[in-house]
Amino acid sequence: MPSWIGAVILPLSGLLLSLPAGADVKARSCGEVRQAYGAKGFSLADIPYQEIAGEHLRICPQEYTCCTTEMEDKLSQQSKLEFENLVEETSHFVRTTFVSRHKKFDEFFRELLENAEKSLNDMFVRTYGMLYMQNSEVFQDLFTELKRYYTGGNVNLEEMLNDFWARLLERMFQLINPQYHFSEDYLECVSKYTDQLKPFGDVPRKLKIQVTRAFIAARTFVQGLTVGREVANRVSKVSPTPGCIRALMKMLYCPYCRGLPTVRPCNNYCLNVMKGCLANQADLDTEWNLFIDAMLLVAGRLEGPFNIESVMDPIDVKISEAIMNMQENSMQVSAKVFQGCGQPKPAPALRSARSAPENFNTRFRPYNPEERPTTAAGTSLDRLVTDIKEKLKLSKKVWSALPYTICKDESVTAGTSNEEECWNGHSKARYLPEIMNDGLTNQINNPEVDVDITRPDTFIRQQIMALRVMTNKLKNAYNGNDVNFQDTSDESSGSGSGSGCMDEVCPTEFEFVTTEAPAVDPDRREVDSSAAQLGHSLLSGSLVCIALAWQRLCR
Repeated sequence: MPSWIGAVILPLSGLLLSLPAGADVKARSCGEVRQAYGAKGFSLADIPYQEIAGEHLRICPQEYTCCTTEMEDKLSQQSKLEFENLVEETSHFVRTTFVSRHKKFDEFFRELLENAEKSLNDMFVRTYGMLYMQNSEVFQDLFTELKRYYTGGNVNLEEMLNDFWARLLERMFQLINPQYHFSEDYLECVSKYTDQLKPFGDVPRKLKIQVTRAFIAARTFVQGLTVGREVANRVSKVSPTPGCIRALMKMLYCPYCRGLPTVRPCNNYCLNVMKGCLANQADLDTEWNLFIDAMLLVAGRLEGPFNIESVMDPIDVKISEAIMNMQENSMQVSAKVFQGCGQPKPAPALRSARSAPENFNTRFRPYNPEERPTTAAGTSLDRLVTDIKEKLKLSKKVWSALPYTICKDESVTAGTSNEEECWNGHSKARYLPEIMNDGLTNQINNPEVDVDITRPDTFIRQQIMALRVMTNKLKNAYNGNDVNFQDTSDESSGSGSGSGCMDEVCPTEFEFVTTEAPAVDPDRREVDSSAAQLGHSLLSGSLVCIALAWQRLCR
């Protein structure tokens, strides 16, 4: 063959390759692709008017195409952004559930504590007047520590409550014995007799069990909402791997390159791509479901035996009842203390007692345990718990369900009813490969996404560990145990009506505490929260007596 013939044939062969498939002159137009590409906000300068040879493509089929290299790069980035947005939008429900409910519960608990403190202060000011105000720091410190515990402070509730009653005993002991002078050492000796003498009756024991369990449940539940919120926010922000980005581009935008911009991916094809891209997220599901189950159990405690609202609302009445018990048994208590701690020194001569103000005859407000106050955050704990339980149930299996939720979106796939006219990764036809199971290890044979099953996502593993730790705390709270102080008292691990729950609803479904729960005392019954049941004559007489004694000491 003459050399000039070869020189002519080579350019002609190059020209033929640049023409569309087929021997005729008709070239397949890229007009529809240009329109769809421009609608995405991209410059039309990148896109040819007619199909060109596709040897330059790195992801899409290397056949005649409407895509240039620049287009493939831009559409790859576009597919990555759309995937990230899809995951974030699909997990929107679970994220907003934890964000909004955390805010509601936190606001409710904080207002509940503020209201309880205000109620006690108002009641004691009416009852004891100046005498209370001169000693109000004892009660203020109690609420300060309760708030500090709720907000995450390192407070041992039992020790703090024991300290409150010990301080109150010291103040009260001086009031019922104004004729004596007590040194600090003597008052410390008095405090040691608190458990033996039970000067406040059974109120401290019952209230300690009720307060500790209610506060442990409330604080742990809000912490659980915080952890759920943080995990959901973090996991919803995905960082697709290079293999995932390639698969997304092939699924979402290779139809553009093939001149089929309106053809959507097959549903099963989408599932395999999403299961490969979200394999690590699916592995979160097991621990997430255990976490949700534990949240639901503690929620049940909040609306039942560990209801902090039913504990805090009548706390002023209960403390007042304890003070009255102390006043009624003042002679016996003083005699036993004098016997154990020694005879105290007489006090300097007392000035003449002033007459008691009229408001010392003010009776305590009646308390009806049937009431469901709605002052805290404009709602009640029962309403909040009923709402959150429904939302929590809906959020189970959310991470393994992500591929299914995304792929049933009609804006993403062709749907299950259109299996013949959908994009299968190569052409417009049925998708034949089987659907992979959930989780990382099941992606070893994923036909669409290259997944390294030997390298779990460390970020997801951190979230799994955070959920595991929180689940353990929730299970402890369900049993009435603070994970930080669960061994400080036998009472904290026992069950019974004194703990704020009835015997038949207190058995523990979880065994997380190494110490065996003690037997329930037969006399542990729910503290009577109604001051109205106390005799009016006893009530008013006790108040006057104790107020007069307090006044003489404090003048």
